[in-house]
Amino acid sequence: MSDDHSNSSQNRQSWLEKLSQAFAGDPETKEDILEILRAAQRRDIIDEDALSLIEGAMQVTDMQVREIMVPRAQMVIVNISEPPADFLAKIFESAHSRFPVIDDDPDDVIGILLAKDLLGLMLHGNLNKDKILDILRPATFVPESKRLNHLLKEFRSTRNHMAIVVDEYGGVAGLVTIEDVLEQIVGEIEDEHDIDDEGLIKPRGAEEYAVKALTPIEEFNEFFQSDMDDTEFDTIGGLVLKRFGRLPKRGEAVDFGGFRFKVLNADNRQVRLLQVTRI
Repeated sequence: MSDDHSNSSQNRQSWLEKLSQAFAGDPETKEDILEILRAAQRRDIIDEDALSLIEGAMQVTDMQVREIMVPRAQMVIVNISEPPADFLAKIFESAHSRFPVIDDDPDDVIGILLAKDLLGLMLHGNLNKDKILDILRPATFVPESKRLNHLLKEFRSTRNHMAIVVDEYGGVAGLVTIEDVLEQIVGEIEDEHDIDDEGLIKPRGAEEYAVKALTPIEEFNEFFQSDMDDTEFDTIGGLVLKRFGRLPKRGEAVDFGGFRFKVLNADNRQVRLLQVTRI
């Protein structure tokens, strides 16, 4: 056996030992663990995809529902007091599989309507209020401050896929799905109904927005009536990376162009989601 091969084996064993120690209580912080994992990735002990998944899984323990929820203004809601013809078009156009149901009061969600259950009623010609009430699934309610790892555990135990998010006063603040949580771990999940540039900028409150890093600068400027330079970069994420001069971590922020850009979601390769506020 050559000396080079022997040294390589020893180095590999050394890093494998450090990797095992990362989960044996030696590191004092999550960042210590991540640094060991990143070093292991640089030495090809684990690949980039595995590191990205681990980082995403660790990240959800620090995130709250309010950071990823679909805000109330963008929810597709069924008002059971309306004639079915009035909300059917909205259901088909959205192509969603689950819909919060209210009875006039927007802060009183009485259940969740599954599109597949609704289809069964339509096929049998039983589309009326009483029949729809019979097939509603119970709604799950969670506070805005709930941690994503706790929510994911709850989704798994109850087999629910959607929860209604309520604010401190009990009003509906938005909704969150199991897909929203999983995307924080594995990245964007697209299906046949997704459109690449749909939902790139979502209002989160007064002068606060969630903006995907892949949002074209031209679209960002049009939405915010700003004049960000797009000669060097195509996306707003590119501009943010330039300002940092490195790959930022979740929670870090930078100010420029009259805005504050806070990183909401990032892994070891890219920034995914930004919180944007005017300053």
